[in-house]
Amino acid sequence: ELRGWTGKEAPGPAPRVQVLAAQLLSEMKLQDGKRFLGPQWLDCDCDRAMIEDWVFRVPHVAIFLSVVIHKGFLVLCSSLDLTTLVPERQVDQGRGFESILDILSVMYINAHLPREQRHCWRLLFSSELHGHSFSQLCGHITHRGPCVAVLEDRDKHVFGGFASCSWEVKPQFQGDDRCFLFSICPSMAVYTHTGYNDHYMYLNHGQQTIPNGLGMGGQHNYFGLWVDVDFGKGHSRAKPTCTTYNSPQLSAQENFQFDKMEVWAVGDPSEEQLAKSNKSILDADPEAQALLEISGRSRHSEGLREIPDDE
Repeated sequence: ELRGWTGKEAPGPAPRVQVLAAQLLSEMKLQDGKRFLGPQWLDCDCDRAMIEDWVFRVPHVAIFLSVVIHKGFLVLCSSLDLTTLVPERQVDQGRGFESILDILSVMYINAHLPREQRHCWRLLFSSELHGHSFSQLCGHITHRGPCVAVLEDRDKHVFGGFASCSWEVKPQFQGDDRCFLFSICPSMAVYTHTGYNDHYMYLNHGQQTIPNGLGMGGQHNYFGLWVDVDFGKGHSRAKPTCTTYNSPQLSAQENFQFDKMEVWAVGDPSEEQLAKSNKSILDADPEAQALLEISGRSRHSEGLREIPDDE
């Protein structure tokens, strides 16, 4: 029923079940507009209207209550459909792969995706499997449709973003207002667009005058989430918050280092995305093309592949 995801508890200062429970309780609207902020609120009075509002407004609450009733009391188990709660996990690599995300993290992020993209997650890139290389990152995620990027900094903060459109290597911002940033550890939260600007997604490589790397939100050199072309380094400069997503600093340190990063495509790929995914890594990496030409080596695959549509 976990559909390929592990039930193993993820490492961190607090179990993720506690982190998710805290997030769900924070969604409860108390009297006078206050929010449930911690254990000190456990003795507060909640009337029926408050509970009903919470159960119907926060999807996970009703879903988890259904799981408790169906599985805990073995009542009408056949009528419980968990496919919208837990996406299928697809990893092409033959050897075992342990994700940064545990099952609760996946369920939380998945609930915020467009409905048509919640049934399947396909691994596109993992620093563990594909190496610590920005060129590899670009080669594996461009033209692959909507995807979720997540990383863990060296202080064990886990965070990332949802890209609603295919990534493209170009000097302009891209994406639309369905994109969002999120935090998983030490707290769970999703941060959606503010309407202040359209700096949703940015991916650039091989430019002299503008930043090279992957970014979401904010502006050049002040991204809500930034992965530098010098892979393993990044920043989350959001003081007080990111202008695009209203997110706080996601990492433990403003300038952070990381060893683990993953990118998951969500939903089914279109025929156009499948065709574009067959492009050579050199098509997405101008620097690699230049180095190959400087060294005097020819591109043996040139002329043997179909010319990409955007050339």
